Order: sequence, then structure tokens, then C-alpha cells
Amino acid sequence: MGKENENKAVVGRWFTEFWGKSVNLAVVDEIAAPDMLLKYSLHEPRRGRADIKAFMTDFRAAFPDLNFWGTAALIAEGDYVVGQWEGGGTHTGPAFNDFLLGGLPTATGRKMHFTGTTVLKVLNGKIVEEIGLDDGLTAMTQLQLIKKA
Repeated sequence: MGKENENKAVVGRWFTEFWGKSVNLAVVDEIAAPDMLLKYSLHEPRRGRADIKAFMTDFRAAFPDLNFWGTAALIAEGDYVVGQWEGGGTHTGPAFNDFLLGGLPTATGRKMHFTGTTVLKVLNGKIVEEIGLDDGLTAMTQLQLIKKA
């Protein structure tokens, strides 16, 4: 199958089961390294399985319809896999204070839809880091945490 194809299979599963429409938090224990780093511009960096699961639990409680999906074929080279994605959700749940630019009170009904590119490092079948560059400005504007000039 080759290392790159194996790594793409791991990342494809992560995108589907962790970031997809129906979360499977068991996937964190299965394919995330114990000290995995999860880093995006909208949130504080998360490290370790427990922290990553807590992040997603809170994110999905606040945005119950949260869903992200790939928009292009994954690209792999050595230990790295790159993916393009889009997605978002509607804030209909509890207050959410995880955004670096501020929090949302309970159930604002505000929607976010944005895109990004993520680089994941996979070693021995485990994701050791996920570092993404997202269009946070669009998301924060949609959630009214940033106002247009």
C-alpha cells in the first residue's frame, strides 16, 4: 500500500470520524498519538487525547450540526498529509468561549461556513500533529465576533 497511502487512509478516517457530521470520539484513542497537537487559528492549541476530545465535545455541544468535509484529494509526502476542507455549523447550543476572539452566549443561531487547509503529521499510523490554516476571519465575521468596517 505504501507509507503515503497508509497515511492518507489514517487522515481520511480522521476527517470523516472526528471532523465529519457524526463524531466518533473513539477515533481519538485509536489513531491520535497520546500527545497529539491540534492547532488552528480560531482556538488555543490543544495537546493530548483528553484535551482534544474535550475540545470537540464542547464544540459540538455549541454547534450540534458541526460538519467539515474534504474538498480535494489528499496529498501525501513522507510523514505528511495535506487536505483541503470546508464546513461549519449553527450555534444553537450552550455558550461557547473557546474562540480566541471571544465567546458566544447561549444559542445565538449564528451560522459559520468557512474553508481551510490542514497539514497532518502521521508516524507509525498515529497522527502526531494537525496544524491548520483556516479562514477564521470569515467565521468570526459570520459569528459577529468581528464587525465589518
